[in-house]
Amino acid sequence: MLRYAITSRGLYSGDELERQAALVREAARWAHEGVDFIQLREKDLPDEILATLARQILGTITRKSSPSKLLINSRPDVAISTGAHGVHLTAGPDQLTPNQVRSLYASAGLPRPVISVSCHTLDDVQRSRENQTDVILLAPVFEKTICDKIISPGRGLDYLRAACLAAASVPLYALGGITLENANSCVAAGAAGIAGIRLFHRS
Repeated sequence: MLRYAITSRGLYSGDELERQAALVREAARWAHEGVDFIQLREKDLPDEILATLARQILGTITRKSSPSKLLINSRPDVAISTGAHGVHLTAGPDQLTPNQVRSLYASAGLPRPVISVSCHTLDDVQRSRENQTDVILLAPVFEKTICDKIISPGRGLDYLRAACLAAASVPLYALGGITLENANSCVAAGAAGIAGIRLFHRS
């Protein structure tokens, strides 16, 4: 089962610097455990701080000789400046395409990046496949709850199965409400792996 961990320093206590330090420690644990992808998703941080976190995580991956790949959420400029392994994009039609990001990497003399895309509909999945995405995240598979309150309803396993068929040869990861208890059912439905935020974090 492939694993895709998404960061959220907001899950940690302390001041800003303490939360950032906790995030880097968490990413180091993921790298040690060989999590396939780590998405740095701290959208509210200034470029320079985001880049610093990326470099720290990349340093950990290198020191541990980990197969983990670091992807930067929606910021190809930060990804390129730090030498990150790739970029995570949304499926919106007004967003950069995977090939556009690959061209930016090539112009910078960097290796071909890994591009993941978040999808919420079958049309999103089909468009991402046609755009030659490397990894598709489908969300939400299960309902999302916070403090026992439903934040968003889940699409369900039948929808996940249909999305996996639409993705064809592109590996699709189940995202949204994924737990240790339901992870295997996602793989049984055709998912290549699981993705999540709280699933991978130790609070």
